[in-house]
Amino acid sequence: MPITHILLALLVALIWGVNFIFVTFSLHEFSPLLLCALRFLLASVPAVFFIKPPAVPFRLLALYGLVMFALQFSLLFVGLNVGMTPGMASLIMQVQVFFSMFFAAFILNEKLKVGQILGSLVSFGGIALVAFHFDKNISILGFLLILGASATWGIGNLITKKMNQVNMLSLVIWGCFVACIPMFILSFVLEGTDNLSYSYDHLTWLGLISLLYIVCVSTWLGYGIWSWLLSQHPVGAVVPFTLLVPVVGILSSVMILGEPFESWKLASGLLVIGGLYINLSSMRAVKEEVLEAF
Repeated sequence: MPITHILLALLVALIWGVNFIFVTFSLHEFSPLLLCALRFLLASVPAVFFIKPPAVPFRLLALYGLVMFALQFSLLFVGLNVGMTPGMASLIMQVQVFFSMFFAAFILNEKLKVGQILGSLVSFGGIALVAFHFDKNISILGFLLILGASATWGIGNLITKKMNQVNMLSLVIWGCFVACIPMFILSFVLEGTDNLSYSYDHLTWLGLISLLYIVCVSTWLGYGIWSWLLSQHPVGAVVPFTLLVPVVGILSSVMILGEPFESWKLASGLLVIGGLYINLSSMRAVKEEVLEAF
């Protein structure tokens, strides 16, 4: 992977790590499903009137929008709302690395290297530590919901991979548009119609800025770059960079929100970073072997 692509992957990790803080701020003023619906509406309108739909079958576009956006973020936002700190949520989401790589092996027939498997297991060990520390801030339900969100992210990565040579900006915008419609319906049915008027009456500048960050930076910029990287490289080469997201997520949560930083959280983070190092080292070793063969 060229150095410029590596820097782009690192930028996405930074954007998505800080995003957990802005989601937490937004959830103080919006209900979870309404926040999802507003995010996808603002991320797609009015852009859908100026950007053509991606050159893919509508059923594939709909599947992308419903899985990568609607399902993933409804589970994530509800999980944060019912009991999960932003730092730990960013850590749990990285189980998607495990899901992505093995889904790619079974569905796309991508070959897994021993180092990739070992790195994934080491990182998963860091995630498992969270399951032994449920308390008033980290609930079982929140843990399971965010674990489900990570699984849908893994599936969404494979859907993205099947859409090579497509306009990624168009894909993100139209995927958001597809996602916002069912999210508004679910919000009205499950959360009630009073949520919208309540959020409007109590909206603060912090809530507005947080919503705009989620829409413009995390969705447009983050997913645009991420989708483009997946179209250029194997899933296993891109996905490991998301293991840096919890580093940013935990540090920003500690510094901004005052989240306690116990020793077990440090151990979890070290395991996650260790898994990333093993993954990247194994891929670099394979590349060197190929070059030596020539």
